[in-house]
Amino acid sequence: MTSDTLRNWSNTGLARRLGAPRIPVLRRYSPGQPLLDGPALVTSVGGGRFAEPIAALVAETGATVVTETGDDKLAAVVLDLTGIATLSDLAAARRILTPAVRKLAPSGRVLLLGPDTPVSGDSRHSDYRHSQGSERAAVAQALDGLVRSIGKELRAGATANLLVVAPDATPAALDSTVRFFLSARSAYVDGQVVHLGAATDPAPDDVDPLRPLAGRVAVVTGAARGIGAAIADTLARDGATIVAVDIPAAGEGLTAVANRTGGTALQLDITAPDAAQRLLAHLKQRHGRVDLVVHNAGITRDKLLANMDDDRWDAVLAVNLGAQLTVNEALLAAPDLLGANARVVCVSSQSGIAGNRGQTNYAASKAGIIGMVRALAPRFAERGATINAVAPGFIETEMTARMPLGTREAGRRVNSLRQGGLPVDVAETIGWLGQASSGAVNGQVVRVCGQSMLGA
Repeated sequence: MTSDTLRNWSNTGLARRLGAPRIPVLRRYSPGQPLLDGPALVTSVGGGRFAEPIAALVAETGATVVTETGDDKLAAVVLDLTGIATLSDLAAARRILTPAVRKLAPSGRVLLLGPDTPVSGDSRHSDYRHSQGSERAAVAQALDGLVRSIGKELRAGATANLLVVAPDATPAALDSTVRFFLSARSAYVDGQVVHLGAATDPAPDDVDPLRPLAGRVAVVTGAARGIGAAIADTLARDGATIVAVDIPAAGEGLTAVANRTGGTALQLDITAPDAAQRLLAHLKQRHGRVDLVVHNAGITRDKLLANMDDDRWDAVLAVNLGAQLTVNEALLAAPDLLGANARVVCVSSQSGIAGNRGQTNYAASKAGIIGMVRALAPRFAERGATINAVAPGFIETEMTARMPLGTREAGRRVNSLRQGGLPVDVAETIGWLGQASSGAVNGQVVRVCGQSMLGA
């Protein structure tokens, strides 16, 4: 993996003396690290009902909670706007945020909570057909533009994200998500809008925040190297039992990952006709169930569409999308394999959202994952489970290290954090989605891209 020379140099004394722009070193998570390293401003506008429980959550971690901006730097700003309905409410939110962002510390967090508004024509909410309803919907949607713009304005590694909260969501259902977005685990997640509903199933109330995956069996495909290996390492660190899966040709690396994480290795070509049956049989025999399935395996066979052939197209679609479809259907068909609060997380890509020159096959497969996740979310919810996707942007891997310097530098800088992410950033996001307590998040696509300027 190539070091980010420009970022490293920008943090030297010479660079500061020359007045060169500083590329921040992000605060990333390490075990035992506090949720926040300074005080948090937690308040609300419009009578939101989540500020008080979030303040209690933050206080329980040992951080100081304040309700007004003072002289001290702030590690986080949490503004509950779930009760806003008017332009006056939106203006009140602005009056709170303006002084707060001035006081935000390096790697600080801005977390907004907004209301989920019904779609047009929903007869259960007839008031939305009238002027007050249209203003409420407009103000709620305004938060989307607000938070994305805040993310682009923040400096020194700070991030801004929005949680859109359904009326029937409980404070307890938000716990794991609030913890993730306030913590250093979300270092490379910026400018994102995540919708939260009611939890699919009651989560256990005895989860250890330091080992939130303890007792859960996790399958990771494509686990032999790169992002897959980082996912396995991170899930194991957080307490999961790992089943590492990859093709036989990657057996040596796969064994190393399994040994390092204390898990088991399964050599399997996931495009084989019997792959799903073999995987499920292995899980049933060894563990009796599965709690987390991470569809990470993926390949590229880049070529301009004018030169694309059947082999390149078919191989990429088979590995990146077809195998996931097959395994997911098999999981849903299995009567007793999905554990309580089971989670499926699919690795998509920024290319599936924005497209990429020379990657029509890859982009189609990664966009297809997003469609699959949205379509399967209700079916998994019926089983008390969830399915979500993460979409990495420019991540520093062995593959990106082989890029030409100019291409690599462009990929690193076209995001609000002005640097590439690390494999662990993808892994931390998957770890959050994989928790039993993350059942309020279903059918969502979370970009791990530092708020890339490309795509949505």
